[in-house]
This record gives sequence, structure tokens and C-alpha cells, in this order.
Amino acid sequence: MGMSQTPWNPVVLWSRPEAARAGTPLLVMFHGYLSNEQDLMGLAPLLPQEFTLASVRAPQPLGPGHTWFPLMHEPDFSVEKVTASVGDVWAWLDTVKGNHSSVTLLGFSMGMAVATSALRHRPAEVAAVVGLSGFVIPSGGNPFFDDEATKALRPPVFWGRGDADFVITPDKVAFTHQWLDGHASATKAEYPGMQHNINQEEMEDVRSFLREHVLGRAQVLDGAATPDS
Repeated sequence: MGMSQTPWNPVVLWSRPEAARAGTPLLVMFHGYLSNEQDLMGLAPLLPQEFTLASVRAPQPLGPGHTWFPLMHEPDFSVEKVTASVGDVWAWLDTVKGNHSSVTLLGFSMGMAVATSALRHRPAEVAAVVGLSGFVIPSGGNPFFDDEATKALRPPVFWGRGDADFVITPDKVAFTHQWLDGHASATKAEYPGMQHNINQEEMEDVRSFLREHVLGRAQVLDGAATPDS
């Protein structure tokens, strides 16, 4: 007798207790390969305090941490494994996003691939994406990626990387440039001497990006909805 699949119930670190989250903008964070949900919560003091942060643990245990899908050069990698993981992310997001004024996605390294793939699946439901030292996945023609809808919307995406980052291979960097130029309103920043990590200057740029493209836009929309009498 077949069994129905149990919905993914991820381990999530929240910056606010549940009772204090209603109406706040949500910023969901996706860690990199072999890391965990605690990794990116260290960024919390450097991000606008208006956001509720949710740092999500990847579903697959591997070595000292977890992964979202196999590395692209590994034989068991497939686009379908990416879409399965990101589909689970959206199934979880659907259970929490109604409590928030907007949804923004942030990812480091492989986590940027998760964040941008989630954007490409349902672009109208994501306010912005922040990608740190990461990349965009080629779709391989998989219809999960609604790149036409994404292109029509041109969502704001921040992409920061170090010029000394040799972890993300040149082909991934080139494809990410190409995809962002064709589908997003991209803010790109390259940091001299930075390797595969995050620095203070980058986080200042991220904070400015979020204030302009998420918090600032929300204020404009609120003003349009409630004009002065």
C-alpha cells in the first residue's frame, strides 16, 4: 500500500518569536554547501531590523552539514533534484508567508542557486533576492523555471562576489552574469581581494539594497494606498 509523501518540515532559526512576526517583511536565508541554519544568522546585526529573519537548514545531511542538492559536477546532479528541493522550499514558504508583508530571499554560495531558483518558479511572490558569492542554475529547459515571467517582471536581485573567489567556477560566473542581465534588475558588486566569503562592505551594500528595493518600495506602496486627506 502506497504512502503519501510527508511535507517537508525544515529546521528553521527565527530572529523573532512567532507572536512578534505578524506584518513584518520576511527575509529567508539559505546557507551554502555543507553548512547549516546557524551559519547566516550571524548576519542578523548587519541587516535592517525591520525584517523577520528565517534561516533554513537544507534537507539533505552530508558530511559535517547539509546540502540542498548534489554539486553540479557530481554524477548524481540533476536539474530535477534542484527543482525537488526548491519545490519543498515553496511548500514550506506557503505555510508561513501569509503572516508577512513581503518575502525576500537571501542565499550564500549554493544558497544563492536555491534563492534564484525559487524566484524563477514564482517570481511575482518574491520582493527581491540577495545572492552572496553564489550563482544561478541553468534550467536545462525544465518548466519549473518560469524565466519568461521573471523576465517580464525584472525583479531586483543583488549579486555580490569577491574577485579572489575561486570556488565558484568561471562558467557559473559567466552564466550568472548572462541570466541576470536578461531577467532581473540586477545590482552587481565585486569586492577586491575577497575570497569565498562575506565582508563588511558587502553587507553595507546589502543593507542599502534591501532598504531601497524592499522597505522603501513598501513605504511607497503604503503611501499610494493611503493618500493624505
